[in-house]
Amino acid sequence: MKRILIIGSPGSGKSVFSRRLHRITHIPLIHLDLLYWNSDKTTVGREEFLCRLRQAMVGECWIIDGNYSSTMELRLEACDTVFFLDYPVETCLSGIGERMGKPRPDMPWADAEDDPEFLTFVKEFPTNQRPQILSLLNKHPHKHICIFRSRGEADSFLSRLSGEES
Repeated sequence: MKRILIIGSPGSGKSVFSRRLHRITHIPLIHLDLLYWNSDKTTVGREEFLCRLRQAMVGECWIIDGNYSSTMELRLEACDTVFFLDYPVETCLSGIGERMGKPRPDMPWADAEDDPEFLTFVKEFPTNQRPQILSLLNKHPHKHICIFRSRGEADSFLSRLSGEES
């Protein structure tokens, strides 16, 4: 477990999971949102994003937090481990609500209000993005793939990994 992807719906807790995994393993952590977004809520161009991503992936080990379907295949080819936080929509919407207005180390700003378009994306994630993710994961059977269906499963895994749970 040296090159790790953390993927899942917005609000699933990818960044929280990745920070906890980083604290346990000391593997460098890369948040895709910080590579893609500027603090003024504009984005970098596609080529700049790819350049930043490729530079980040040069390291011997890393944890990359984020989906960004346009680069998922590139990251899947380079990783050895994938954690897919495959949670119910209600869990993800709750996660978004809990982080509202709070500063986040994985994002250059704190959301102050709901974005209806973003919430629709989350609600449609199981129908629109999840099948694509599962299809991509199926193309990489040689990777270690761990799918968590609840926060409890992910928490138990991290507790076992850290030695907190016997």
